[in-house]
Amino acid sequence: MSVRITELFDLNHTIASSLFEDKTWPWEALPEIGSFIQKLGEKLGEDFSEIKSQVWVHKTAVIAPTASITGPCLIDAGTEVRHCAFIRGNALVGKDCVVGNSTELKNVILFDHVQVPHYNYVGDSILGYFSHMGAGSITSNVKSDKTMVVVKDGDTCHETGRKKVGAMLGDYVEVGCGSVLNPGTIVGRSTNIYPLSSVRGVIPAGSIYKKHGEVVLKNEGGRL
Repeated sequence: MSVRITELFDLNHTIASSLFEDKTWPWEALPEIGSFIQKLGEKLGEDFSEIKSQVWVHKTAVIAPTASITGPCLIDAGTEVRHCAFIRGNALVGKDCVVGNSTELKNVILFDHVQVPHYNYVGDSILGYFSHMGAGSITSNVKSDKTMVVVKDGDTCHETGRKKVGAMLGDYVEVGCGSVLNPGTIVGRSTNIYPLSSVRGVIPAGSIYKKHGEVVLKNEGGRL
């Protein structure tokens, strides 16, 4: 099971691809999201408008008048930001995404075609291409004891050096309604998480997470 950027994401599906080029682990991008957006915003063409300080929105994006957006923030083409969405800054939202009713974003990258459509909290996280979070599912980004987040991949522990790390979802991940992704959770590509799950650690690509200790590979039907 790998938690490397190259194993989780197709970088052709984000305007933030250059942010990842010199990095190995996805959480290494988290402290640079805000400054990256600021630099990128200064170079954007006429298809983007700076609707308020450090908030750049593509002309084809649709923003509800009740949405609250704080910069630095970039919202790419075809994205819909719905009623009462709360974007707290350092948020890069890709093409054709949905940021839904009462969803809160903070220090995140959403690749293209990501949906967080209903009552989601996504903080200090990266969501890969075509990933989707069911209604009420959240990323928990701080441990209860406030110590540094460690990504646990079997017997291997990756020190992140950060107190705030949410979840890293690979491309095409589906998270069921009401699930909690605990700090430092990594979900491999094309994996499904059952509703009402409490997930931690590294979940392999191409699997179905039913509950702790019960993860099944889709293609092989075997338990991991």
